[in-house]
Amino acid sequence: MGFLTRLVDDLRHSLAERPMPEGLLMARARAMPPPRPFAAALSTPGLAVIAEVKRASPSAGAIAEVDAGAQAERYGRAGAAAVSVLTEPRHFDGSLADLRLARRRTSLPLLRKDFLVHPAQVAESRVEGADAILLIAAALPGSELADMLEAAEDTEVEALVEVHDEDEVARAIEAGARVIGVNARDLETLRVDAERALDVARAVPPDRTVVLESAIATGEQARRAEEAGADAILVGEALMRAADPAALLAELVGRPVRAAAR
Repeated sequence: MGFLTRLVDDLRHSLAERPMPEGLLMARARAMPPPRPFAAALSTPGLAVIAEVKRASPSAGAIAEVDAGAQAERYGRAGAAAVSVLTEPRHFDGSLADLRLARRRTSLPLLRKDFLVHPAQVAESRVEGADAILLIAAALPGSELADMLEAAEDTEVEALVEVHDEDEVARAIEAGARVIGVNARDLETLRVDAERALDVARAVPPDRTVVLESAIATGEQARRAEEAGADAILVGEALMRAADPAALLAELVGRPVRAAAR
């Protein structure tokens, strides 16, 4: 049993034992102010960067201890198009508190990156300030992916649907995904295959917004992602470890560091 299967099995068991107040969360989500447009922020000319607040990961261990709000503000000054916040606590040392802190310090669209398998989690994401959510195709078999996309539409959050191969691209499109993230990391084995990810990105139809995830830390890697059809890249570990995140972000998108970020 791989990492993703174990995590999702544990999560489903926990949600069954301690159900979330779905009705209350849905009502609160629908009362929230309009979300910031996530897909539109990634569709501007040139390669966009979703800059991630990521304290740790099962593959890298501890990465950096930061104030999530200050880091999100730093990313905004450096020219990120959106900010991703990892909220999974056990393996990534994240929390919903990080999402709330980021919301207070940036006006950029916020992506909640976690392992979401229930509509109540979608509503919770909106209530806590997310404008978009991550949905992992491999974690949502059968009709569950379409059901979660419907829950996202009901609560007015956008969805980044993560895939790992061509079959999952087809599933995502059939379910109605408009923004498709291709992860170079296999979440079962935690191994990275950047070349394979580029091939999968090329299989995504041009009418979808494509995001390349994982294994991007240099301008050259970013250029290859863009050549494969990516509209955006999601970068976490490299930016979190960088002594100068603004300089790295500028390298990734191929433009001078913004004066405001200096």
